[in-house]
Amino acid sequence: MTAPALDVRGRALRDLRISVTDRCNFRCPYCMPREVFGADHAFLPRDEILSFEEIARLVRVFAELGVTKVRLTGGEPLLRRDLEVLVEMVAGTPGVTDVALTTNGSLLAARARALKDAGLSRVTVSLDSLDPQVFARLADSKVPLARVLDGIAAAHDVGLGPVKLNAVLKRGVNDDGLLDLVEFARAGGHVLRFIEYMDVGTTNGWRSQDTVPSAEVVERITAVHPVEPIDDVSGATAERWRYLDGTGEVGVISSVTSPFCGTCTRARVTAVGELFTCLFAATGTDLRAVLRSGVDDDALRAAVAGRWAGRDDRYSELRSSGAVDLPRAEMSYLGG
Repeated sequence: MTAPALDVRGRALRDLRISVTDRCNFRCPYCMPREVFGADHAFLPRDEILSFEEIARLVRVFAELGVTKVRLTGGEPLLRRDLEVLVEMVAGTPGVTDVALTTNGSLLAARARALKDAGLSRVTVSLDSLDPQVFARLADSKVPLARVLDGIAAAHDVGLGPVKLNAVLKRGVNDDGLLDLVEFARAGGHVLRFIEYMDVGTTNGWRSQDTVPSAEVVERITAVHPVEPIDDVSGATAERWRYLDGTGEVGVISSVTSPFCGTCTRARVTAVGELFTCLFAATGTDLRAVLRSGVDDDALRAAVAGRWAGRDDRYSELRSSGAVDLPRAEMSYLGG
């Protein structure tokens, strides 16, 4: 392994998120609103998407630069055929100690065991509401809530846990179900993360008044189940809180009200092999062209390290100061 890659602000490269497909069977309005991603939307041709072998090679190079955690995302990653094969390839990479998957859970029940056997460490399921009608409106899909809950249960049963649940709260839409999600996670032994509704991309109609601040979320939780902060020096994006009664933990991700740009160690690679160094970036670096040009791993590693060395992203900090009004790539393209 080479020395860990550092960016302009001294942030190490530790976490890699790789999108394996741009397709999804949900149309969540904060990510893939149907009016933009409708029936006539042109998704990527198969030959433009990175092969498993190309992804595995990238993971190996990133691991040599300091990455220890790899997360597979989409779109909906379980729409990618034979994903278990890729999981096994990634899990076998020297230096990689944690392989995670972010999914909407709709296809998880039937594949949880195979994913675990292939080497998946853990799974995160997006779950914005436990009210079937609200869930249906937010997912904008014919997939019933029960199928997602079955997927969560299956992941828990095979040991892909504790299962993490991600909930994006939008004021006046699903924030009244906040405590229902808390009770569900506590009862099931899951780790719940509330994510502030963000301005990722330009198609979700984001307004700052629709964001439920994390401080309010914690206040509403502790009024029912008192919590105390967990001292976490891992560089994770979530602020973690433990329940005083010993029933697990809950977390909040506060990109809008309390930016964590200064400790961000994440790189993102899209399904077509573009490297993005910020969730709010407008453009990426084409690694697919490098991969398919016939260069050796040393040249590929140099391309990745060079881009990371020039990284100076701090969009959320700039947004908080009122200084940002720039084009941004869509969440579904970046993989969240």
